Amino acid sequence: MDSATSDRAALQATADNGLKIVVVGGFGVGKTTMVRSVSEIRPLNTEETMTRAGEAVDHLDGVGSKTSTTVAFDFGRISLDERSVLYLFGAPGQERFWFLWDRLFSGTLGAVVLVDTRRLADSWYAIDRLEHHGTPFIIACNDFGGPLHTEQQIREALDLSQDVPLVECDARDRSSSKYVLITLVEHLHRMSAARAGDATGPTAPDADPALTAALTSEPTP
Repeated sequence: MDSATSDRAALQATADNGLKIVVVGGFGVGKTTMVRSVSEIRPLNTEETMTRAGEAVDHLDGVGSKTSTTVAFDFGRISLDERSVLYLFGAPGQERFWFLWDRLFSGTLGAVVLVDTRRLADSWYAIDRLEHHGTPFIIACNDFGGPLHTEQQIREALDLSQDVPLVECDARDRSSSKYVLITLVEHLHRMSAARAGDATGPTAPDADPALTAALTSEPTP
């Protein structure tokens, strides 16, 4: 059985408990790379070669060396235990594909906003749409070796409240990307606990703390 057939068989024998997380952010911030680095299956991606036809509509400031782009979404999967899986969806970053985001947000447990600190303004739309949908999220600053910013400077630039977690990561590194997902799950659990303790508090999907433990111990393929 080749790897593609094996991947399809694994997806068909899906677990009872499927949890969905979306990775969003501007063009070229590393969303495809993050999904690829943590997925236990060969990720589904819809990358296409960039051509001159898109030059009039695509903004390539800071990513001039990029030669391909996601035109629909990326998809990866992590098995947490025999009955639970985590589904990862990477949203396309270019403005002409933003119309796909609302559908990707449907049924989402929470989201990671991946940020390139060299281009902080590119993250505003992602944050705006998540807030519009009431989707809990965290901020992950992908390391591109750009200028150093303090956490407070980033929070001010993105107009983030103090209760939104902000972490640094390297989307190419599996353990670093897993830490981002664990941070999101722990954030969801805190929000759920706050909701349970205060009927007028913030609403968020329930996040079982066992999910954090499962993700932490999830084996490297």
